[in-house]
Amino acid sequence: MTRIIVLPHPALCPEGAVIEAEPGTSLCDALLANGIEIEHACEKSCACTTCHIIIREGYPSLDPAEETEDDLLDKAWGLTSASRLSCQAIIADTPLTVEIPKYTINMVKEGGGKRK
Repeated sequence: MTRIIVLPHPALCPEGAVIEAEPGTSLCDALLANGIEIEHACEKSCACTTCHIIIREGYPSLDPAEETEDDLLDKAWGLTSASRLSCQAIIADTPLTVEIPKYTINMVKEGGGKRK
């Protein structure tokens, strides 16, 4: 099992969390399985940016993002060089520290939207 530290998020995880997940699991699935209700408007099909996360520690252990993910990330709120879509970031054996941005742009809903 791989340890994942989730930094506090005011709505989704106010106190932060430490969870564990099997290598080979997406970060989105790991968060959801542990009661952290990260938005995933496209149902994890790499078609929106609602599951955007920032990898604060352990980023090099993830496989590089594919072109489709990179193109979508360009539209994400609060983009950093360590940003990933959690539905596409597959956990390896290295512990991770992740931050869920305060806002997300929902590209699936007509007109977009923001999570606070």
